[in-house]
Amino acid sequence: MIDPEELMTAAIAACRRGVDRGQTPFGCAVAVGDRIVGCCHNTVRATYDVAAHAEINALREATQSLRTLRLEQAIVAATCEPCPMCLAALHRAGVALVYYGADVDDARRAGFGDMQAPSAELLRLAGSPLRMVGGVMAEECRSLFAAWSPRPPA
Repeated sequence: MIDPEELMTAAIAACRRGVDRGQTPFGCAVAVGDRIVGCCHNTVRATYDVAAHAEINALREATQSLRTLRLEQAIVAATCEPCPMCLAALHRAGVALVYYGADVDDARRAGFGDMQAPSAELLRLAGSPLRMVGGVMAEECRSLFAAWSPRPPA
């Protein structure tokens, strides 16, 4: 199985690519075993698609790559705690474990606070078996917010 920090490093690199392209500072990587099968950044601004969050993009890439809708064997690293939409998609895909760096409070302080529900509470309410592990490379992930500056979409 891939090391969580190695997977998070890939998510951070994807996030940086997105920020360089004027996208918001979020990245996500999906691995099965030792292989990364999805690694994307947020493309909401580039695509004018409100659902094009990093996690959604990475799940799409992973399911298309593996030609399956179920990712029970996958682990995920997200640079920030997933929003409710992304959390639901991770649950629907059957992902068992998600590592994240920055949390919802970090996102709120950076100006991304439209939905401030902690993922653990949402999972508890939904009865989801999805496990979340926060604080993985948290400082590196928080620094991504500082590297980003709001500007109009490209």
